[in-house]
Amino acid sequence: MLELRQVGAAYGSSRVLFGIDIAIAEGEVVALLGRNGMGKTTTVNAIMGLVPLTQGDIRFSGERISGLPPYKVARSGLALVPEGRQVFPNLSVEENLVATAANHGRAAAPWTLGSVYDLFPALTPLARRSAGLLSGGEQQMLAIGRALMTNPRLLILDEATEGLAPRIRREIWTALERIRGRGQSVLVIDKNIRMLGRIADRHYILEKGRIVWSGASDRLLSDDSLRTRFLGA
Repeated sequence: MLELRQVGAAYGSSRVLFGIDIAIAEGEVVALLGRNGMGKTTTVNAIMGLVPLTQGDIRFSGERISGLPPYKVARSGLALVPEGRQVFPNLSVEENLVATAANHGRAAAPWTLGSVYDLFPALTPLARRSAGLLSGGEQQMLAIGRALMTNPRLLILDEATEGLAPRIRREIWTALERIRGRGQSVLVIDKNIRMLGRIADRHYILEKGRIVWSGASDRLLSDDSLRTRFLGA
């Protein structure tokens, strides 16, 4: 579904990515791992057209999306839950959910207000509340719900549970397991290796802008030296 071929990216003269290769198949959950500052968010931004490439190519469903403006990348079937959530603070919860709702890919069982509220019941009594008044955890639920309302073929989450209370983290992971159960393709960035090992099919590790390891969950969870060397875990 998504393929990055020898992708490089930079901010001005500062190169961040150096020829990375990533592939995500239909219905697959893939985790992108690495210490802070290794290029994970830059990879996501490159996919979404927010950072120009210095080399390489990005294709989605066989079509080249590198070089497209972000809105065209989104319309092709990708949705991003960005680090920091970035909900519309002056809109209500429900207005946030419907503001960008779409079904460009004509999904047979599209996400609706009802299915998002079922996924995150805590949002139901908050439907009329301004998003800026929500807690961080509630805003993260809203950000995920807003992305799902675009009915993407690929959902991307950057730091899915960072900075959230343990109870909220558990709710987010439970929701991600349910999302996976619907056959949703997902690219997720997070630091919780144990939970990523439960929901992800495969993992890529970034080190200084390069992919240094890729493999299945059982290999990642069973190799203590690998996690210590590249993830400090």
